[in-house]
Amino acid sequence: MAEWLLERYPDEQEGALGPRHAHLVSRTVLAEIADQVGLSASLQISPHEEDAGIRRLSSIRADAMEALLGALYLDGGLEPARRVVHQYWQSRIESADRPHKEPKTLLQEYMLSQGLPLPHYELLSSDGPSHAPVFRVSVTTMGHTGTGEAGSKRLAESAAATALLKHLGQNVAS
Repeated sequence: MAEWLLERYPDEQEGALGPRHAHLVSRTVLAEIADQVGLSASLQISPHEEDAGIRRLSSIRADAMEALLGALYLDGGLEPARRVVHQYWQSRIESADRPHKEPKTLLQEYMLSQGLPLPHYELLSSDGPSHAPVFRVSVTTMGHTGTGEAGSKRLAESAAATALLKHLGQNVAS
């Protein structure tokens, strides 16, 4: 991924490529691509873990996608792995022309631009087993609320910020 970014943006400073790279290899993007290739359906999960919702956790799907890419590399070498990365990340690389901002940052910038108070995040619940927790978070400002659920507090806060931004009629790039 880093090689691809350096080829695409040869004149850009390394510091400017960092956020793009971080987004492209993030748990969120890996989980989205795992969904795109239908990887979740291939995961062997015990009935107990299935009941606990393990399959839908972004961390599990992202880890599975990383494992698949690693297996491609180990079994076939760099070129097959590179082809898969190019196939499934092409549109994301093209959208990387616009630097990615996290939903929490976008929400804060929106609130400041409107002269409104900053949002308040609250942990609503933390459920599930310790190895696969599910956090539910709300974010509130000016009587508007968004909620999000994810396998980490940070990702749940991000999902909540996305929900609130959409509620406020703001575009949220993924």
